[in-house]
Amino acid sequence: MQYVMAILCAVLAGVFLYTEIKEQYVPAVILKGLASLCFVITGMICSNGSQTAGIIVPGLILGCIADVLLNLRWVFKEKGQPIFLVGILVFLAGHIVYLAAVLPLSSNALLCVVIGIVLTALLMVWLFGQITAKPAFKIFGVIYIGAIMLLNCVAIGNLIRTPSMFTGLFAAGAVLFLISDIVLILNTFGGKSRQSLRITNIALYYAGQLLIAFSLLGL
Repeated sequence: MQYVMAILCAVLAGVFLYTEIKEQYVPAVILKGLASLCFVITGMICSNGSQTAGIIVPGLILGCIADVLLNLRWVFKEKGQPIFLVGILVFLAGHIVYLAAVLPLSSNALLCVVIGIVLTALLMVWLFGQITAKPAFKIFGVIYIGAIMLLNCVAIGNLIRTPSMFTGLFAAGAVLFLISDIVLILNTFGGKSRQSLRITNIALYYAGQLLIAFSLLGL
C-alpha cells in the first residue's frame, strides 16, 4: 500500500506543477496538499509504532501543512509575504521535530552541531551572494538553513556510526530536502523565476519526504 501512495504522490505532484504553470492557483493548492498528504499516509503505513516513528510522522504532517501555506501565497497575493513566512516557520518546526527524532540516536551530537554551524555559515555566505532578499527573509533563512543543516549533519553522522535501512533512507531524504530548499531559495530570491528550478525543487522535495517516510520501515 505504501508503494501505491508513493506513486500517487508523484502523479499528484506532477499534475500540481502543470496547474501551477497554468497559473490555476486554487486547484494547484488542492493538488499540492493531496500530494503531500500521500507522503504523510505513507509514513503512517510504514510506522511501527516506535517512539522515533511517533516523532517523525508529526514532522511529515507539518511538512504537508507548510506545503499548502507556501502555495496559498499565490491565492492571497496581497498577503503573500506573511503567508510565505508562516509556511517557512511551519517547515522549520518540522525540521526541529525530525531533529528531535534522530538526535537521541547520535553519539557525537556536539561535533554535529559544530560542523552544522560551520557549513551553515559557508552556505549562507554563498547564498547571500546569489540572492536579493529583505532582512527579515535573510534572518529566517539563516535560522531555517541552520536547522536543516544540523539535521543533515546528525542524520549523516548516525548513518556513519550505525548503517541501517532507517539511517540510510532518512539521511538520503534529509539531503534531498536540503538541496530542494537551496533550489527554492535561489528560485524565489535569485531574480527571475525559472520553471526548470521549480520542477527540480518539487521533485527533490517530494523524493526527500518519501524517503523519510519509507525510512520508518527500517525501525
